[in-house]
Amino acid sequence: MLFFPNLIAALIIPIVLVAIVGIVGYLIYRFAINDFLCNRTVNGTLREFNIKKTQFQIIKEYYAIKGEEISEKDILRLQKRYRQHEPDKFLSMYDTIRDKSDPSKKN
Repeated sequence: MLFFPNLIAALIIPIVLVAIVGIVGYLIYRFAINDFLCNRTVNGTLREFNIKKTQFQIIKEYYAIKGEEISEKDILRLQKRYRQHEPDKFLSMYDTIRDKSDPSKKN
């Protein structure tokens, strides 16, 4: 009878420890490393196309052109969402900003 509880402890403790390490690792990746990598990728893409504006500036100017007032908190939220889920959106927003501000393209 004494052997059975020791066997359970010997199996359950390592499984619980591995599960905790796995969950912590996933959370670190999900909330820190993934965002860092996405941010680096978007900034690299902006540099590749010689765009001098930051992600924040692009979003702010884009929504100003659209005539929408959004707060800095909303801009930061959109910036994170766009860089993680829609990184090409920055290029399309920059194209819109460039087209609207370029006087040679106006009819």
